[in-house]
Amino acid sequence: MANLITVTETAKIIGVSIDTIRRWEKKGLIRGQRNNLNYRVFNLAEVKRVHDKFFGEPEINNYRILKTNKKTGYHVLELFAGAGGTALGFSNSGLNHTMLNDFDPDSINTIRKNKPLWNTVSADIRDINFKKFKGIDIVEGGFPCQAFSYAGKKLGFKDIRGTMFFEFARCVKEVQPKIFMGENVRGLLKHDGGKTLDTILRLLYKLGYNIKFRVIKSQYHDVPQKRERLVIFGTKKELRLPIFFPREKNYIVTVKEALADCPKSIGQEYTSRKKEIMGHVKPGGYWKELPVNLQKEYMGSSFYMGGGKTGMARRLSWDEPSLTLTCNPAQKQTERCHPKETRPLTVREYARIQTFPDNWGFTGTVSSQYRQIGNALPVNLAYHLGKCLIAMLEKKPDLRAMEIANETPKRKLS
Repeated sequence: MANLITVTETAKIIGVSIDTIRRWEKKGLIRGQRNNLNYRVFNLAEVKRVHDKFFGEPEINNYRILKTNKKTGYHVLELFAGAGGTALGFSNSGLNHTMLNDFDPDSINTIRKNKPLWNTVSADIRDINFKKFKGIDIVEGGFPCQAFSYAGKKLGFKDIRGTMFFEFARCVKEVQPKIFMGENVRGLLKHDGGKTLDTILRLLYKLGYNIKFRVIKSQYHDVPQKRERLVIFGTKKELRLPIFFPREKNYIVTVKEALADCPKSIGQEYTSRKKEIMGHVKPGGYWKELPVNLQKEYMGSSFYMGGGKTGMARRLSWDEPSLTLTCNPAQKQTERCHPKETRPLTVREYARIQTFPDNWGFTGTVSSQYRQIGNALPVNLAYHLGKCLIAMLEKKPDLRAMEIANETPKRKLS
């Protein structure tokens, strides 16, 4: 812990207030941890980097699309592929795709537009026989989450039939991959009091897999966005493969870095009245910056409800990662206004924040393109996860970029 110092020492060395350090931590710009005396401590070099971004010192633009030129011999079967964020990140990490499936025509057309040689299957997942892919290296899927039934059940296949997770589990059962990866929103941890995740983990364990899971914060993995995803890794028990998760970086990528020289593109527009109201909000601000009469006009009945409602009339900040992108940048509850110009983020700006390269085109209506991008796993995060999967198969971790998953889930799976 030689490089870690207390909040008071950090503030004194950097020349800012203790409240500023704590505010940076709350916003996810820096990461604190507890030392053996239970004091909050920080990495000085990391804090200096954030300070330089705010106070104008020369800086390096950390935004880049991660990609290796070395391909491995490992193959992936991907379910719920969407617009290809996970697939592209995996491909950039060196993995190969045997098949990708999604039911949404625009998403499949987006993948085919960019990767015409990939084997994309546009079909209802319930109609696919996965047995022909038996023994493939990796099965991956960001399955939608629905509530299951528990009363008097044994948490087996009959209990989950009719859910999309059933199809993911069926694929794992039929294919018996060396490794699987499932991902979902952080909220799955507490969905239905944690029962949904319990069902998922127990069933996958009974299928013959050792399980580890972790909430991954995209902002510490070369993604200019505060997006959290729950990632579940499973390795075939008899193979005794290790499980690795990507190690958090000691830097962030800001919206300013991500949108530098962003190509112009289509996007939604505000009505003249909404543009007039949003013009009162400063970068990083939200509805509380509006005059009270405009707060009431803009928010309607929400003005009188509880909660912070911090997504309403929200303008992004240049100096931070973006808030989590939703499927609509102008949705009232989850506004994503450009930091300087009074307008929603464009489609291309959305793609930049999700770390899609500028040459990755999207098909369908403007609304569909926003939805595809908003639903995607960030490409760079998928790259880091792909690197972990390769290291797991080869039993050779890069401990500078990965952590061994030694912790055991608190849930009893057997």
